Amino acid sequence: MKTVKGPAIFLAQFMGDEAPFNSLSNICEWVADLGYKGIQIPTWDSRCIDLEKAASSQDYCDEILGLVRSYGLEVSELSTHLQGQLVAVHPAYNSMFDGFAPKAVHGNPEARTEWAKNQVKMAGTASQRMGLKAHATFSGALLWPMMYPWPQRPDGLVELGFEELAKRWLPLLNHFDECGVDVCYEVHPGEDLHDGISYEMFLDKVNHHARACLLYDPSHFVLQQLDYLQYIDFYHDRIKMFHVKDAEFNPTGKSGVYGGFQSWINRAGRFRSPGDGQVDFGAIFSKLSQYGYDGWAVLEWECCIKSPQQGAAEGAPFIDSHIIQVTEKAFDDFAGGGTDENYLKSLLGLS
Repeated sequence: MKTVKGPAIFLAQFMGDEAPFNSLSNICEWVADLGYKGIQIPTWDSRCIDLEKAASSQDYCDEILGLVRSYGLEVSELSTHLQGQLVAVHPAYNSMFDGFAPKAVHGNPEARTEWAKNQVKMAGTASQRMGLKAHATFSGALLWPMMYPWPQRPDGLVELGFEELAKRWLPLLNHFDECGVDVCYEVHPGEDLHDGISYEMFLDKVNHHARACLLYDPSHFVLQQLDYLQYIDFYHDRIKMFHVKDAEFNPTGKSGVYGGFQSWINRAGRFRSPGDGQVDFGAIFSKLSQYGYDGWAVLEWECCIKSPQQGAAEGAPFIDSHIIQVTEKAFDDFAGGGTDENYLKSLLGLS
């Protein structure tokens, strides 16, 4: 068993144009004062990091690490959620997802895909330069519009979709392997990797690549009505990252898993700040500790009711209170005694 690291916080939802959210230095001071020990950095936000520079300059990476550590913090991981999304985009979403990429590739899906793959690759190099062992991303989605089979899906469509997804990701996984960094896919609605079965389909196509790992976020499984505790039993050896995000699911006679096209606050399933939803974090931290997870517990704030400032302020003590300092001794050691093989044989009536 190992002790989970934390608390850490994902900066993506907090960055803004006003202090203390407008620069890495300012937000580091803010989260350190709240009690956090680590930060997860969104690589698409230039207020946090220049990804291209981080991939090419060890000095720049050392500067980032030095700045973060000057506030008593560590960089837990880098993230390419937005860029990873663009590794694979169904044509139905082309215009909407163009906003995740620079204008130079808008309206050009092939160029956008290559830009995204290069971004993810640079993040692997930057992670290596920073001494990080895990990286957060999305898989992207070619099949998501085909999720519910009506009209029925043609035979071979799903297999072809995962073959293409694997074709795009395998060179990136190999690059991350060279960098000594795990690619942690956040299994998430809207991605082709959205539950355990779809993750396994992808694993099969990438030949069970050792770097094709998981970012565990139970909130998405509450909304899908998937057993988020048994998921840990199935995939604990692949879980290398952990987002602490709560959710609740309150179906009615009018709305359920699909949400009825409603806003988040009116949906049956909605994200909440940790402690305000239905996720059993005590059981989660117990299972992760039992299986030897020693990565970070990272707050991800996404709540349709509570402000980000309050969510962040409450998040650090919430995570800290759930981290289990794992034991190095058995509770009944006091009753034990010295043994040898002859004594053991005598207990069994063996000569």
